[in-house]
Amino acid sequence: MTQRLHLVFGGELEDPSKNVFRNVEDLHVVGIFPDYETAYNAWKSEAQKTVDNAHMRYFIAHLHRLRDEEAPASSTEELG
Repeated sequence: MTQRLHLVFGGELEDPSKNVFRNVEDLHVVGIFPDYETAYNAWKSEAQKTVDNAHMRYFIAHLHRLRDEEAPASSTEELG
């Protein structure tokens, strides 16, 4: 079975109309989740906690899209 991992994270933006974080060191990593539904529920929970802060945003990153298991490994992966 293929895993479809998702990362939920958020932080304060410099400008609410752009996706540039004010301070990357202050990002809140909610966690990595095994499927979109679980990630969505975590995202929604965190986003609702910060609804009064227009600069605060949470995102879902589709980690499973970052890696193609069928593609040859890069030279750095071969070192491990």
